[in-house]
Amino acid sequence: MTRRTLTGVGGIDLAARCWEGGTGRPVLLVHGLASNARMWDQVAEHLAAAGHPVAAVDQRGHGRSEKPPTGYDFATVAADLASVVIELGWCRPVVAGQSWGGNVVVELAARHPGAVGGVVCIDGGWIDLSRRFRVWDDCAGALAPPALDGIPEAELRAKVRVGHPDWPEAGIDGYMANFDVRDDGTVRPWLSRDRHMQILRALWEHRPFDLYGDIDVPVLLVPAVGAGGPGGMGGDVVAAAAAALRSGRLAGIEGNHDLHAHRPAELAGLMTAWMAEAVRG
Repeated sequence: MTRRTLTGVGGIDLAARCWEGGTGRPVLLVHGLASNARMWDQVAEHLAAAGHPVAAVDQRGHGRSEKPPTGYDFATVAADLASVVIELGWCRPVVAGQSWGGNVVVELAARHPGAVGGVVCIDGGWIDLSRRFRVWDDCAGALAPPALDGIPEAELRAKVRVGHPDWPEAGIDGYMANFDVRDDGTVRPWLSRDRHMQILRALWEHRPFDLYGDIDVPVLLVPAVGAGGPGGMGGDVVAAAAAALRSGRLAGIEGNHDLHAHRPAELAGLMTAWMAEAVRG
């Protein structure tokens, strides 16, 4: 794995973790809201072992990437990824996004159709928060970020282990990389509350179903079975998304919302088999 700095819209720096080499279809991995590229580490390692060049990017405002005050709308974050694909020199990679990242890669495929060869949506890509929250204030009140700033790093890590006892250690390390650790041992989220709420508002306004007709590449939808669905989006919504896509396939994995951290081998295996079968050109 090598670390690279790539360029997004307006020249901002985007941190990326890259597994280079291999002759398979390149894969760009896109994290969810208030997350970071390291959540993908084990998925990336499995994909690289199968011969795929891989890059996982910290989206703007997250992780080690630059944190401008604006640009958290879907058009801009999708354009960030289109710029990343060009800079990597890739031809029509598969783009995989988890949760909010799933909606982002749907936006990317619809707005920049020549940039991608396939799309994977992991417990996201069908999130339409307005179905659950008719009023923005209700959404903001229910889904605002928890107050984690100032918690000791060791205490937070212990809570994550208790909350996710069957996560591999790499998944817990990935979660902890959502935070900067101060000299006194306490944490603060890399994503500020203001930017978090900008993204949440954009997600509440996003209508992924309106975009499906513009996507002409294969799409794999991977819900976390038994997790209840992100933002209250259950199995009926996922099934409707698969039916609405021109070339959609539905294949769930038992686990929690963060399947990329929880079930990395299963997810990578599913993606590898689907790419070999469904993604052409």
